[in-house]
Amino acid sequence: MIDTDKKDRIKQLFEEHDSSKIMSLFLTAGYPDLESTVDLILGFEENGAELIELGMPYSDPLADGPTIQYSSEVAIKNGITMEKIFEMIKKVREKSSIPIILMGYMNPVLRYGVDAFCKKAKEAGADGLIIPDIPPEESSLIENEAKENGLSLVYLVAPNTSDERMQLIDKKSEGFVYCVSVTGVTGARDGEEVAKSVARFIDRVNENVTRNPKMIGFGIRSHEDAERIAAKAEGFIVGSALIDNIRKHYPENGWKEKVFAFVHRLKYGKQ
Repeated sequence: MIDTDKKDRIKQLFEEHDSSKIMSLFLTAGYPDLESTVDLILGFEENGAELIELGMPYSDPLADGPTIQYSSEVAIKNGITMEKIFEMIKKVREKSSIPIILMGYMNPVLRYGVDAFCKKAKEAGADGLIIPDIPPEESSLIENEAKENGLSLVYLVAPNTSDERMQLIDKKSEGFVYCVSVTGVTGARDGEEVAKSVARFIDRVNENVTRNPKMIGFGIRSHEDAERIAAKAEGFIVGSALIDNIRKHYPENGWKEKVFAFVHRLKYGKQ
């Protein structure tokens, strides 16, 4: 159980976790509707999620595959705003201290105002930020404001990231380093395909990223995928497969329970 009085919930999670793989889930805020986001996050935690990446929808998501793009389009049509995202986090915090990282693009943050955004994110109860289109060389755009507000900045490494750049990212990142298992846009892929290429990649990551824990994502669709792909990392991240599962069941009766059952299988396997 994460201590609500501790400032760094992400650090505490990794320091106090047992030998099992940490499961982080990505959910687009406001998808599939505005009312369900808080319930989904709480249900994810009850079914094994230990970290939440809450997506901030953006109209031009260049690094996202069709699944995440679709969820962002739906959320925008639903009327999602940054203020509503902050309110969602506040509501989660009334019942849970699960670490929450806001993930999205820099443009909406700049539009909101970097300082104001970081202050509101922390006040709402967010713990960190993942801004994929801000490389560490341009981190001055947000780094100071994030640190002043106690928000961990998480950077990404990929198979085409050089050893030297991995070392820089390890130095700049706080909380963990996000390991993108394959190059290209987000999306669930064949687990065997990913596992073959990721073994060499994660060995190189572990040689160069020594300061931070490693979480690996992109291409994980099942518990078996997670066990294979995250074998040499601290944990795994699932996004597109989760959004696909929500899309498959929403809005039929009992759709949330079916999604939670999928999450439970991701974490624990077939039980």
